Amino acid sequence: MDPLEHGDLTVVDGLQINNWDRKVLEELKAGGVTGVNATCAVWEGPQETLRAVADWYELARDNADLVVLAENADDIRQAKRDGRLAVLLGFQNTSPFGDDYRMVEVFHRLGVRIAQLTYNIQNLVGGACYDEHDSGLTAYGRFIISEMNRVGMLVDLSHVGNRTSRDAIDASAGPVAITHANPLSFADSPRNKPDDVIDALAARGGVLGCCLYPNVIGGEKTTRRQFCEMVAALVERIGPDHVALGSDCTRNWSQDYVAWLRNGRWRPASAVPVEPQWPVWPNWFGGPADFPVLTEGLLEVGLDETVVAQVLGGNWLRLFDTVFPGAGQ
Repeated sequence: MDPLEHGDLTVVDGLQINNWDRKVLEELKAGGVTGVNATCAVWEGPQETLRAVADWYELARDNADLVVLAENADDIRQAKRDGRLAVLLGFQNTSPFGDDYRMVEVFHRLGVRIAQLTYNIQNLVGGACYDEHDSGLTAYGRFIISEMNRVGMLVDLSHVGNRTSRDAIDASAGPVAITHANPLSFADSPRNKPDDVIDALAARGGVLGCCLYPNVIGGEKTTRRQFCEMVAALVERIGPDHVALGSDCTRNWSQDYVAWLRNGRWRPASAVPVEPQWPVWPNWFGGPADFPVLTEGLLEVGLDETVVAQVLGGNWLRLFDTVFPGAGQ
């Protein structure tokens, strides 16, 4: 049997938050990426998010030879056959829903398929990873999760507090995801997850997207082998069905955008003593065009070809098959 080639895989990235244009889309294609959860809202409210979704409609229409907006896993599989990139629209916060649970269905009908419950600080749904005290999932948060389950929108716990994450895993009728984080034991960051959260996620059929963002891998000096060994150890501990990738790529942004991500409108920039800066990425992974090195690295640390195919995309596809049809009433 011929050895596994990166181009043979249906590669799915659990999250990227790029400033999207044709050049960035071509970077993903160069890296062999077929499907991606593309963040189109973080701090935006409902009206601003509508414009962001409309921007994606326009970008997809203007680059139809390269990209298609996807609504399910089969759309990603078809994009692989067509040589195109399938984009799943996603949120990194529930701020687009405002204080109205019905907005879940509205945005689902517009094509949004993934939503993170909180982004770094407490909101109406629950606590976040940088809160000093995580209050847990709120009553409103339970209605949001119930609606997401009903319509078929994946619950993402990446920037969510640990108590709220455990509450959300228990509250959800189906499996949920951590699209872009790592085990806390690998790198000590509030954004990473302790074993009890990861174990609960896997026990309910969820998927963890191991993340390449420098702040959650221990910085730019972390090697490819260290990262891939972490992925392999996670596969060994929680099983090959529950591990994937979520790069958290941030291509094509100015320096100002990182300040917006950190501060939103909830605090003035002057409240932060040091101006936020984009971190330096490791020399072996600088963006989506470098995805082939991950296939090489995972094979080098001893994962077999079947498991590598699962981690690079198969596990996301299976989770999407489970969640996106929705649970109905």
